[in-house]
Amino acid sequence: MRFEDVLDTVGGFSRFQFLVLLILCLPRAILPLHFLLHNFVSVTPAHRCALGTRDNGSLPMDHLVQHIPRQADGSLSSCRIYDPSFLSTGNKTLPCPDGWIYDRQEFSSTTATEWDLVCEDRRYNQILATFFFLGVTLGAVLFGQLSDKFGRKLMLLVALVGTSLLGLSSAYSTSYTMFAISRALCGAALSGLSIIGVVLGIEWTDVRHRTFTGTVMSLSWSVGNMVLALLAYLIRDWRYLTLAVTAPCVISIATWWWLPESARWLMANGQTEQARKHLTQCAKMNRRSGVDLDLETLEKVAMTEAGEKSHSYLDLVKTPQLRKITLVSGLFWFAVAFLYYGISFKISGFGVSIYLTQFIYGAIEVPAKILTFFVLDWIGRRNGQAWFLIVTGALIGVNTMIPLEFWLARTCVAVVAKGFSEAAFTTAFLYSAELFPTVLRQSGLGFTSCVCRIGSSLAPLIMLLEDVWLLLPPLVFATVGVASGALVFLLPETLNVRLPENVLDVEEGRHRCSDPQLDVELKQVQEGLGSL
Repeated sequence: MRFEDVLDTVGGFSRFQFLVLLILCLPRAILPLHFLLHNFVSVTPAHRCALGTRDNGSLPMDHLVQHIPRQADGSLSSCRIYDPSFLSTGNKTLPCPDGWIYDRQEFSSTTATEWDLVCEDRRYNQILATFFFLGVTLGAVLFGQLSDKFGRKLMLLVALVGTSLLGLSSAYSTSYTMFAISRALCGAALSGLSIIGVVLGIEWTDVRHRTFTGTVMSLSWSVGNMVLALLAYLIRDWRYLTLAVTAPCVISIATWWWLPESARWLMANGQTEQARKHLTQCAKMNRRSGVDLDLETLEKVAMTEAGEKSHSYLDLVKTPQLRKITLVSGLFWFAVAFLYYGISFKISGFGVSIYLTQFIYGAIEVPAKILTFFVLDWIGRRNGQAWFLIVTGALIGVNTMIPLEFWLARTCVAVVAKGFSEAAFTTAFLYSAELFPTVLRQSGLGFTSCVCRIGSSLAPLIMLLEDVWLLLPPLVFATVGVASGALVFLLPETLNVRLPENVLDVEEGRHRCSDPQLDVELKQVQEGLGSL
């Protein structure tokens, strides 16, 4: 007897599951508000050297050109000033001695203007995104292990409270170091929201509706993506914007009390009585009357291996099939995040407002995810994951061949590539959750999310390579996309296949085949559960 049969008896997708999805969608929508916040709080506005401590930015151009050299395009230098000792000859320059004057017409304050992270120090501004995703990487490992040990619901609350407190700490940071540390720790907490929410939603959903569940939760990310563009347009101060994207956590904490623990996890960990309570609630809300969930029957369903053995990350690589799944999943997760954030952090240089670009990037994800819903049930998870990555990499490569002056064509190709990268991201969550067994599902997603965030961390650093060669970053992104997509074909298909419950299910494929003797036992236990 499998848990899927119990879930079908109490209702695998009805009112109860819709309530769970509704509660989980808000934490999911919070994620892009923080994950892409760097695009706006760390913008570097136009700037020039301050001409003395009394320069308030109102000096006439005639005076400025006498003290600040021009660049090749005719604009004033952002980082150099004529040496006053050689002002008459105008052939020697030096770094800005009195700081900078910033153009505050579009942004009243950013991290770049707050701590003068420009010119020689501009790399520190870009590295803030890397610090954040390193925190997300740490959180993936931490929450993956803890949620398998202490449960999905409790660790989700810890993640929500942590995000709220560390978001406030980020907004009120008094130094660059404090902000970098607060953002990194906030990233760790947000990682818990990311991996726990998806797993909890899928574990309460039957086989036929897992794609729908994954797609709906993923759509909430896209909504958050577009909301970020609106908030950033309305709030131009980085501190207030950080507070604004953290505020929804309070609502999520309030709705957390109505969220059930995963009955699948409870049974896998021997807590049959608590699982029975939630399953009874599920049956009642789904109007499945006459269901008799007696403890003896449920104990037959409980996975004995899971109850007798505690699992760790090492179990992901101890057996051959699970080892292959773990390694290849890690590689394609790295590529998914690497490509997605490589595109997402490039919102300038297309000839349109960065707010509009951000909104378009979010909007294109909606049809991409809806199409993903139908495509995955048509071609399967494996083919979908592989081709979404390959096409994304190919489109990035195509964009490198389009001249910069054709900004409209480049924008269209970038938007389509963004859509495919989001389709790859949507598929990755669903596919990975179906590949790993229940006893190691959070640990598996914790590992893949960890590798994923390494890709996220490297994406902004790779973009700095454009100082070496303008086309080098997109070529790196394109190569990673195509190569990782090809590796996905090594993994098994999971379309319309029951979720594996333990390691033996993965190694022997017990969740994929039907044993006649097992079918008889399943029927006998189902009769014990009662019929409608």
